[in-house]
Amino acid sequence: MTPVSRRRLLTGTAAAVGATALVGPAEAVASGSSARTRQIRALTVAPTDVRYSGLTSGQNQLFSSRPEAIRLPNSTAQVVAAVQEAVTAGKRISVRGGGHCYENFVDHPDVKVIIDMSAMRAVTHDARMRAFSVEGGATLGEMYQAMFRQWGVTLPGGACYSVGVGGHVTGGGYGNLSRLHGLVVDYLYAVEVVVVDPDGRARSVIATREADDPNRDLWWAHTGGGGGTFGVVTRYWFRSPTATGTDPTTLLPAPPSDVLVTWLQWPWDRLNEAAFTRLVHNYGLWNEQNSSPTSPYTGLTARLEPGPKTAGSVLLAVQMDTAVPNAPRLLADFLAAVNDGVGVTPVEYQELHRLPWFQATGWPGFWMSNPTDRYKYKSSYHRKGLTGEQTAGLYRVLTDSAYDHPAFVVSIAAHGGRVNAVSPTATAQPHRDSVLKLLWGTAWGNPSDDAKHFAYIRRAYSTVYASTGGVPVLNDVTDGCYINYPDADLTDRVRHNRSGTAWHDLYWKQNYPALQRAKTRWDQRNVFRHAQSVRPVGS
Repeated sequence: MTPVSRRRLLTGTAAAVGATALVGPAEAVASGSSARTRQIRALTVAPTDVRYSGLTSGQNQLFSSRPEAIRLPNSTAQVVAAVQEAVTAGKRISVRGGGHCYENFVDHPDVKVIIDMSAMRAVTHDARMRAFSVEGGATLGEMYQAMFRQWGVTLPGGACYSVGVGGHVTGGGYGNLSRLHGLVVDYLYAVEVVVVDPDGRARSVIATREADDPNRDLWWAHTGGGGGTFGVVTRYWFRSPTATGTDPTTLLPAPPSDVLVTWLQWPWDRLNEAAFTRLVHNYGLWNEQNSSPTSPYTGLTARLEPGPKTAGSVLLAVQMDTAVPNAPRLLADFLAAVNDGVGVTPVEYQELHRLPWFQATGWPGFWMSNPTDRYKYKSSYHRKGLTGEQTAGLYRVLTDSAYDHPAFVVSIAAHGGRVNAVSPTATAQPHRDSVLKLLWGTAWGNPSDDAKHFAYIRRAYSTVYASTGGVPVLNDVTDGCYINYPDADLTDRVRHNRSGTAWHDLYWKQNYPALQRAKTRWDQRNVFRHAQSVRPVGS
C-alpha cells in the first residue's frame, strides 16, 4: 500500500462529532403564526425523496440512519424552527456538519430528525464583532480558502479539507499549525447556538469569551466539550486573543509564507525489533525535549506513522516553516536525531521540497476518502514518548502475520508547542502538556470483515496500554483521549476500558464537572445527546 493511499487514515485531526454546540443571549424564538412558521421552515427531505439515501449517512459506511426527515436550513431562524418542531413532537435530533463522525452519534437508530447544516457555509469578516464569522456548515477547506485568499490569515485546524467546521471546533480543533499557533479554540471569540430551554422553547443565543458575558459558560463549553451536546451551532466568530484594532488582516495569525516538506520511510524488511524500538524511542524523546511553547521547533510539524509489516514501511511526514531562523539546519538536525542509532537509512519517498504554504496546506495528509470505507479509530495523548513496554507491544501487533491489512496505522503526531501555552482550564480542551497525539485507525470496505478489523485495532490498542487497563490513563506518561476522535469502546468498562477511569475523564479530565454544569443550564432536557455527550448534573 502506498503512503498516499494510507494517508486518508492519518488526517483525523479534523474528525467531528457532529455540528452541535452551545449558546448565549436570545436572538430568535420559534413562535408566531403558522404562516411565519411556513416561511422559515427549512427544506425537508423525506424518505420518498431521491436525495434521501445520499443524506442518511456520513463518511463512515459502518453507520446509516432512517430518520423521518432531514432538515436543510439556510438560516438560524430555520434551525430554531426545525429544532422547535422536533422537540414539540418528541422526536430525537442529531446534527450533521461535514459528516466525519467516527461513531454513530449522528446516524443513530433512535434519531428521527437530522439537521444537515451544509446549506449554511458562509465565511465573512464581521466588522461589528471585529472577528471572522464562519457558519456551522462550512468545511475546513472552504474556511481556509476564504480567509487566506481575501485576508491572508488562517486558523490552526486540521489537514482534511472536507471535515466540517461545526464539529471540528467544538472538540478543540488541531492541525499542522498547532505547534506554531495553538488550537483552533484558542481563537474562538463567540458562538451562536440554537438551544432548548427547560420549558421546551427553542431559541438562538450568542455567547462570547468576554469576562462579563453572562453566557460565557456556553462559549467555554464549545472550546473542547465536543459536538452533539449543547445545541446546534449556526455560527462561529474567530479573533486572536491579542488582536487589536479593526484591520481584518491582523485579527488572526498569518500562515507561513513557505514551508519545507518531506516524506521518509523505513522499509519493514530492514527493521528488526531493536531498530524499530530505537526509532520510536528517538522520536518520542525528541518531542519530549522540543515541545515547549518557546522551542525553536514550534514551526515544525511531524507524524511518525507505523503500520503493519504488510504496509511495507514506517513513514515519517514532516513540514517546517521556512521563516524560522536556520530552518533547513533545524530540519536536518531533527531528521538526524530521529534516525540516530537506528542502523537503517530511511528512503526519501518524497524528496525535500520548498512550497508556498497555500499549496501545501493539506500536506502531509490529503483525505482521500473511499466512498465504501468503513472505519474504526482510537486516540491517545502522551506526556512522554512510548515506554519500552508500550513500544514492545506495538512491535508485536504490527509484525503479527495473522493480520495482513495494510490500511491499519498509528499516526503519532508531534504535539505541544503553543498548544501547551494555555491553561488546561482556560478552555474545555484540557490536554495542554502533552508532547504526542496518537490517532489509531483502520479502514476496509467489505461488511463481512467488520469483526476481523474491530478485533485487531482493539487488540493493538489494549496491548500497548495493557499495564493501565487497556487505555491511556492520566499519569506521567499518558494523558487520556481526544473527543474529536470518539471511541465508543471507552465506555465499556468490562471488555475495553478496565482502567477504572471513566470515559469522560479520559476526554475532559478535571473539566468534566464544569461541562456538566453548562449542560444542565443549557440543555437540561438532554435534547442533544449521544453515547458520549456530556451528561447533565446528576445523570
